[in-house]
Amino acid sequence: MTQSYTDEFVDNSQLAGTPRQGWLSTLAKAPASEVLRLWEGLVAPESQILRPAETGMVMVRGRTGGAGNPFNLGEMTVTRCAIRLATGETGIGYVAGRDKAHAYVAAVADAMMQSSVWHDQVRDGLIEPLQQASDARRDVLSRKAKATQVEFFTMVRDRKA
Repeated sequence: MTQSYTDEFVDNSQLAGTPRQGWLSTLAKAPASEVLRLWEGLVAPESQILRPAETGMVMVRGRTGGAGNPFNLGEMTVTRCAIRLATGETGIGYVAGRDKAHAYVAAVADAMMQSSVWHDQVRDGLIEPLQQASDARRDVLSRKAKATQVEFFTMVRDRKA
């Protein structure tokens, strides 16, 4: 992924808040083992690989204070894949790390979610269970953090004496 392809850049503002952004995020953030386990229960249509799963690096950017000037935080390993279903839908998969099977499954699931024929099957069998598992993990972490919360209070002294 050292080459730069100008036709690959997408205006992310068009994706912001779309359902597709949601399921791509769910697929990318889910543990590969969960994605692959749930994928085994689905029947995938024939697809053509447009870009085989390949691993590379991306620059992670940060902002000071969340709103300051952007800076390069460091590089992160990602794996990407692009496929096209026989019915014409194109899917992409970008995942953190080096798991090529995870990226491939994410790409096929993305394409299937765009198809009226496959959408419900993938949503019910893959996306929703992954989202529920993510919500459960977030709830457990939230409860652990809440258990360590310390409440401070301040006593005000009357200085008029």
